[in-house]
Amino acid sequence: MAHSPLGRTLLIANPAAHSGRGAEGADFARHFLGSYSTATRGYEVRLTGGPGDAVGMAAGAVGLDTVLALGGDGVIHEVVNGLMRLPESARPQLGIIPLGSGNDYARTLGMVKNDVERAFAQLVRGTVRELEVGRVNGIHFMQTLSFGLDAAIALDTTDRRAANTSQEGEALFITSGLKILSRAREGFPCTARFDDEGPVDLRTLIFAVQVGPTYGGGFRVCPDADPGDGLLDVCYNVKKPALPHLMALFGLARSGRHARSRVVRLRRIRHAELDFAEEPPCQVDGERLAGTHFKIDVIPRALRVIC
Repeated sequence: MAHSPLGRTLLIANPAAHSGRGAEGADFARHFLGSYSTATRGYEVRLTGGPGDAVGMAAGAVGLDTVLALGGDGVIHEVVNGLMRLPESARPQLGIIPLGSGNDYARTLGMVKNDVERAFAQLVRGTVRELEVGRVNGIHFMQTLSFGLDAAIALDTTDRRAANTSQEGEALFITSGLKILSRAREGFPCTARFDDEGPVDLRTLIFAVQVGPTYGGGFRVCPDADPGDGLLDVCYNVKKPALPHLMALFGLARSGRHARSRVVRLRRIRHAELDFAEEPPCQVDGERLAGTHFKIDVIPRALRVIC
């Protein structure tokens, strides 16, 4: 481990992640880091006690080389927002130990999922990439922002995880999707402005803004999204399909084949502004976001990420 990139390290763990496996993961982390002195140049393990804790912990990591986030996309989202509070020159690099049911950022990075030991082995042999993050109304996101039915589905999966559903990953997303899509009606009227273009009126059923290709436990919503290209990928509907067609598109999104449909458009942007006639379902990395006006930007090369 002479070439481990970790340096002085803070590990932030959500002990409740993955039905309590986060606590076991934190215990393994202490054992691993304590047993292999060459893995770091000093470390601390801190456990979150509730929502928002990881933001403050990461924002306080001044003078460290690395902050590791152990848990699902929720704790990673908080750690990213904490790191982004720091000046770029003082911002530690990020590593993740994915332990959750969605793990979409782990897919983007090519990290081992739900195996703490193998994830550590990958990190200590890893290399550092400079990756972008998105920002919406001052909140940063490392993977996904969405509005409309897809956001309602994502929020339903979050609620069901909190209620300790036995389903995970794609199965969880599919069953939530069938429930939400069966209620589909007219969509959410929206005026969108992309980069320097003029306004476009949409009736939003699907509107996803992605750093990486997937969300919902592996659905390839923006299949060609590259977290290092300095752009955000967007997928949105330009027509209002009948419910059977909409449900078929939902199924095709598992493999990214929905991108061939004339009902949806995929594009890359640096900036967008969205104005909704009424508050839509909205999620940012799985967390609810309220409002009717949304200002969206990309911050290129915002994070140095070990993977």
